[in-house]
Amino acid sequence: MKRFAALSLAALMLLTVFASAASAADVIEIRGPVWNGSNIDTIIDTYGDGTTLTVDATQFAAFYYDIDDDVTTETLSIVDKADTTGNVIGEGGIVYKTTIQPVKYTYENAAAGWSNYSLLGFFADKYIPLNPDKADKLAKLVLDSDDKYTIRTGELLDLGEGYSIEAKQVDVDGAKVWLELTKDGEFVDDEIISVTSANAVDNTWEVELDDIQGEDNVIVLRVHVNQVFQGAVDSIAQIEGVWLIDYANAMTIESDDEFDNLDDVSINGDTLTITNADTFTLNRDDSDLIAKGMYFKTADTSSNQLRFYVMKEITEPGTYEIRGQVASGTDDFTWNATNFAGFYYDLNDDVATETLKVSNVNGNVIGENGLEYATTIENVDYEYSAPSEGWDQYPVIGFFAEEYIPLNADKADKLAKLILDSDDKYTIRTGELLDLGEGYSIEAKQVDVDGKKVWLELTKDGEFVDDEIISVDTGTNTWEVELDDIQGEDNVVVLRVHVNQVFQGAVDSIAQIEGLWLIDYANAMTIESDDEFGELNNVNINGDTLSITNDNTFTLTRDSDEEIGEGMYFKIADTASSALRYYPYVEKTIGDEGVVVTETPTGTETPSDDNMTEATTPAEGVTPAEGEVTATEGTNDTGETTTEEAPADTPGFGVVLGLVGLLAVVYLVRRNN
Repeated sequence: MKRFAALSLAALMLLTVFASAASAADVIEIRGPVWNGSNIDTIIDTYGDGTTLTVDATQFAAFYYDIDDDVTTETLSIVDKADTTGNVIGEGGIVYKTTIQPVKYTYENAAAGWSNYSLLGFFADKYIPLNPDKADKLAKLVLDSDDKYTIRTGELLDLGEGYSIEAKQVDVDGAKVWLELTKDGEFVDDEIISVTSANAVDNTWEVELDDIQGEDNVIVLRVHVNQVFQGAVDSIAQIEGVWLIDYANAMTIESDDEFDNLDDVSINGDTLTITNADTFTLNRDDSDLIAKGMYFKTADTSSNQLRFYVMKEITEPGTYEIRGQVASGTDDFTWNATNFAGFYYDLNDDVATETLKVSNVNGNVIGENGLEYATTIENVDYEYSAPSEGWDQYPVIGFFAEEYIPLNADKADKLAKLILDSDDKYTIRTGELLDLGEGYSIEAKQVDVDGKKVWLELTKDGEFVDDEIISVDTGTNTWEVELDDIQGEDNVVVLRVHVNQVFQGAVDSIAQIEGLWLIDYANAMTIESDDEFGELNNVNINGDTLSITNDNTFTLTRDSDEEIGEGMYFKIADTASSALRYYPYVEKTIGDEGVVVTETPTGTETPSDDNMTEATTPAEGVTPAEGEVTATEGTNDTGETTTEEAPADTPGFGVVLGLVGLLAVVYLVRRNN
């Protein structure tokens, strides 16, 4: 029995380790239009032309789009084939197509040779064809920038992906600079650039390389040098205009290549087409990979209904622009969740709450009250579905592309941001904190000796908020925290926790949670009629609906980004005065946030219930939390002090303690044998 208990504990502790390590992941989903019907045939009829349904970059924000030149290269089509039926797309029914297009350099200087270059969107990433007339040999675009960079001699300008430029020397007259390109520290090419030449082209260093995927004379780098300065102390070069491709990782696409579920490749000069050789099933309540991080996401519906959209899943850390459909001219236009991927949308319940309307446009000026943002409270299902235990639906409202919860389900004026709605399983030991984000945490304080009850405590920024003893033998197993005086509202449910199991072992006491829902009540807000949100300053609250318009005119200034309100912008193309083209967007950032299990010192409090086992005391010492970046000093070859950042995915404290516990279990098993 001792051995069985030890092995059981080991399994639970493995769950603890994996819960700690995996939960720090973060993903951005960029979606296309929502398609809704009884089956694929009716969807093609409704949203397409009866035989083909096509989406391009003006509708699908993940695809490459140049708003200034109105250039797109990619389309995704669903074609009605003979074997297309129900939720199955027939052979050759998914058609991805991309065609090389000319686009302008971000640094515009035609006299210096900076006019156009050839570009190909490839599964929502920007690629450069090694031969501008052929779509089969591609290198990813690393940099296309008109930013100014000032570097001293001896300094490296890190361009990304291991590429760097070094200013080696400046001549005594301050008229020339010697530049060197390296890849992963290895020499690639160098050039002496003069900034005094009468020919503007001479200010640009253009690196051409041979035998890149069998192609010669491939331009891999362009650098424009603005100025060179030779001072008494420093020698400096100013660069404005950098363009770089990742030639070292260029690829050649062959006709027999496969891209996940798209495996029938056709290359016709400047156009690349890839289709599915086999049927493709849209599985309900699932995301089905098309190719290269692009999916069809399908709602959890009955068999006589089908609802889905195409989406690109992004996992690489960074900040990304999530845009809406492109509007052209002065006609009225409305965005909602089906054509603006930034707006809140629940696919399973087909619930959207937000709209943005533009009307009364004269030239490039939106008249007073011609810009209206509106949002209405709707109900959606909890991710953890258990209606018999109270986990059925909750009210939600999108607010400037963020998900909020109304403190009163019938009023749209008092809102708190939704932090967590999860059906993931989390296994925590007594004495451990489950970090829910935004400073909120749950601690498993103690487990009773029978392994049937757990004492949980909610804290905010380390301060006590509420606690409860949850029994898994009786009741709903759900802890619901209600608080009063949240923006003047009482009985506000701020947290829901469902406890699956409680385990009392020979070494540790463990609770398993499945079902978490939390709002940021500490930062809740009340919207008043005289509030202003960027350029939107006329607030109207009518029960469950909030609408905000512009009291003043709103100018869509060409070649600019104009804030609408609360981090939502219009991007306006650089067009002639006779044309107007723009779209709304928000920015989303991928970081290391997520639910994380960490160990905390055992407190001295005792619950009102008896038969509880004290939490185990954690090991002494201070360990960085998961995802924390730590700098360490060292010396390089020249004897200078250097710093090196620890990897962002260094295991957290909870993982380390889990591994230590596993070693202890192994010891117990060996001793009992």
